[in-house]
Amino acid sequence: MRIIAELPHPDFKISILSMNQKFIVKIEKGSLEQTFKIPEMDLTDGVNSVFELLDEAFLKTVADRFADMLKDYKEAYYRYNY
Repeated sequence: MRIIAELPHPDFKISILSMNQKFIVKIEKGSLEQTFKIPEMDLTDGVNSVFELLDEAFLKTVADRFADMLKDYKEAYYRYNY
């Protein structure tokens, strides 16, 4: 697995990796992480197509999912400790 690109974003760390004829989009925020695997065959313009997939609407849903993940974690942590 090798990193082929990193995209600047004010809220996340976005890395694009290549492994086994797939692009792996890894989006991190603090201790949370989301990954998406995209077969290279599904894209017409290689890594440039990955950049096009990561539009504002997609990143908005990623941000919402991070908020849900953090909420779920905090609730589980609270149940564990109290």
